[in-house]
Order: sequence, then C-alpha cells, then structure tokens
Amino acid sequence: METLKYFLPQVWFGILALFLFLYVMLDGFDLGVGILSLTASNEERRGILMTSLSNIWDANETWLVLMGGSLFGAFPLAYATILNALYIPINIMLFGFIFRAVAFEFREHANRKLFWNLAFGVGSFLAALGQGFALGAVLKGINVDKAGHFIGSTWDFLSWQSILVALTLIQGYVLIGSTYLVWKTEGELQENHYQTAKLSAYTTLMGAIFITITTPIFYESARSKLFQAPLVYIFALIPLLGILLIYQLLKSLENKKDKAPFVWTILIFVLTFIGLALVVFPYVIPSQITIYDAAADASALVFMLIFVGFLIPVMLFYNIYQYVVFRGKITSHEHGYE
Repeated sequence: METLKYFLPQVWFGILALFLFLYVMLDGFDLGVGILSLTASNEERRGILMTSLSNIWDANETWLVLMGGSLFGAFPLAYATILNALYIPINIMLFGFIFRAVAFEFREHANRKLFWNLAFGVGSFLAALGQGFALGAVLKGINVDKAGHFIGSTWDFLSWQSILVALTLIQGYVLIGSTYLVWKTEGELQENHYQTAKLSAYTTLMGAIFITITTPIFYESARSKLFQAPLVYIFALIPLLGILLIYQLLKSLENKKDKAPFVWTILIFVLTFIGLALVVFPYVIPSQITIYDAAADASALVFMLIFVGFLIPVMLFYNIYQYVVFRGKITSHEHGYE
C-alpha cells in the first residue's frame, strides 16, 4: 500500500503532463491561427484560416477539459489552491474561449464580419495570455500555508516573470500556428506564413533563452536542482538540443518544406515540456506542494486510472482520425471563393 501511495501520484503526474502537452500542442496552433487572423489582409485569407480549423478545433480543446477534471480528481488540494491563486488568469482564458467560440459560429452567417473577426482574434490572444500568466505564476510559486491553502493576494500572479512567460508562450503559439498554416495553405498565403514562422521562431527562442538564464538566478529551488548531478548533465543537453531543433526548423522554412516545419516545432514543444517536467517534479505546485501531499486517496486514483485508461485511446484515435480525414490543403475554391 505504501508503494502505491508513491507510485500512483507519479503515474498521475505523467498523465496530467501528457494531457497538458496534447492540449498545448493541438489547441496551441488553434490559438496561434486565431492570433494570426488579426493580421490577415482580406476576408478571403481570413476565411481560409478559419476553414483550416473548422473541423478540428472542438476536439483539440477537449484535452484541457480532461486535464482540469483529472487535476480535480487526482490532486484536489492543488486544484483548489491553483483556482484560488489564478482566479484572474483563468477568467481571462475563459473569456477568451467564449469570445472565440461565439465568433467562430456567428462569423460564418454574418453579413458584416468585422466584429466577429476581431472577437475571434482577440479571444484567441486573451486565451493564450491567460494561459501564459497562469503558467508563469505556477512556475514562480504560489503562496500557501502549511496546509497547502492559498494565502496570497489576487494579483500575485502578475510579475515580470509571468509577463515574460506569457509573451513567450504567445510567440510559441504563433510559431506553431504559422507552421500549421504553412502545411495547410499554398501560394502567397503560404509564403506569408513562412515569414511569420521565421519571425516567431526567433522571438520564441529569445524568450526561451531569457527564461532559461533567469530561472536558476531568481529561484533557489530550481537552482539547486539544475546544478545537481545527474540532472545537471540533462539540463545542459536540453538547450543544445533546442538550438539544434530551432536550426532544423529554420532550415526547413528556408527550403520551403510543407510539413517539416510543423514537425520540428512539435519536437521543440516536446523538448520544452521534458525540461519543465524535470524542473517541476515532484511538485504539483513548484517548491510548495508535492504530488504526494496533494494526491487523493489511492483507491480514488486507481478508479480514475481505469476510466482514463479507457478514455485516452478513444480520444487519441478520434484526434488522429480527424487529421487523417482533413489532411489536405485549404484552397480559396474549397472555401467558396472564386
């Protein structure tokens, strides 16, 4: 039984990390495309961008719902503390989701599309901004008492660190959104997104480098872990691999590849998540609450594991099936423009 108390929280930490990664990767390019829609020069181009998402975006957001439910069931203390501490960022994210969801449906039938176009783009930006603030605040640390309850103020989430993380995350979403559009579009629109992908790759890299340098400087808990063997060798390898992946991404963009930029971007996200997981583990709220402190009863974790073990393959199959069916490029003719 004691073994289960240590093993099951680790399993659920991995499951939540998987859900978070799938959400960021899949809905990340959704939000990136939404932000990029604000820069579309005409209604035809904006319509192509929206059409590229029309058959897949609902399923992409399902991973966030599943992650929230799993966090509540597996680590209820962390769920309650995070919701109290991140009330404003979470509401910013939710308002963004509402704006973009309503705009997506209403825009198609509106005679005057300007308002709904702005609502979709701004909603996408707000959702990404709220997520960035939340991630930055969690990585910085949440003020809790000995029982793990939040004792800080509503505005604790706002700091230069969380702003930096938010801006970097937005650039990352624009990057994966751009490479997705490189894959899904053609002609002049594709050429434009080769350029936006290059620009966002450089800005994302700059933000990532700054976060990597400042994290061990300002956070003692991260510093002690980063410079401790054997993790120090792993953390030394991750930036080198990141630079290599960025180089391959820029090379594929320079060579006008269709799918390779999107693949390289996904690998960059994978590497980033591995680094974050190694820095955070075994905390569910860094340097404050461990996964063992916050975990639900072992029987509850086993019951949830059976349910989720059945659900994950179903959702993965559904997502993969969607992308296989709608794998072609989006053209002006297909969208209804002549």
